[in-house]
Amino acid sequence: MTSESTEPGETTEPGETTEPGETTEPGETTEPGETTEPGETTELGETTEPGETTEAEPETAEGAGESGSRVAELEQEGEVAADYLEGLLDILDLDGDLDLDVEGDRAVVAIVGKGLNQLVGSRGEVLEALQELTRLAVNQRAGGRSRLMLDIGGHRARRRKELASLGEQTARRVLDGGKPEKLSPMSPFERKVVHDAVAATGARSESEGEEPARRVVVYPG
Repeated sequence: MTSESTEPGETTEPGETTEPGETTEPGETTEPGETTEPGETTELGETTEPGETTEAEPETAEGAGESGSRVAELEQEGEVAADYLEGLLDILDLDGDLDLDVEGDRAVVAIVGKGLNQLVGSRGEVLEALQELTRLAVNQRAGGRSRLMLDIGGHRARRRKELASLGEQTARRVLDGGKPEKLSPMSPFERKVVHDAVAATGARSESEGEEPARRVVVYPG
């Protein structure tokens, strides 16, 4: 029985594949991620290189709009927090400049100035309490649940550097000695910095205990 060939201009039946080098009909597209044969056309008049895959759809305007809307919400959180903190500084008769920023998925507010140690505390406990009060003020005005971060007098930046060093040194000792070590109780912010520093060395860490005595324990990897 002889095989039939299609006449020029005749289309193949659904599900039937074309021979190598044959072009698809105008408007016919390949499936996402599917490779095309050398010389095979995808979009009308556009050819792909051998082994080249079709491009994924670019980010839609709707997705970009949602991202921009979220940034606007976080900026609004920062402005509400700044209003609350300015009032607090006036009550305490303290001077300080307010810097607003957005980092990742949270608003960041920093009070910059001298003589602000009383708003930080010996171990940052006053700063943590003020951060919670500021978040509550934002929640009442803007709604939702704020994850805003507050820094005063550069305390968090200095503490971050100290804790990163502590986490790395502790992890090195644990890896060398093979025995876990417990660190002093820390705030959630401080524990996060230590966890990141430990993970970078190949060691492992976990938090244990209840607030305010929750602490980081470092284990060999």
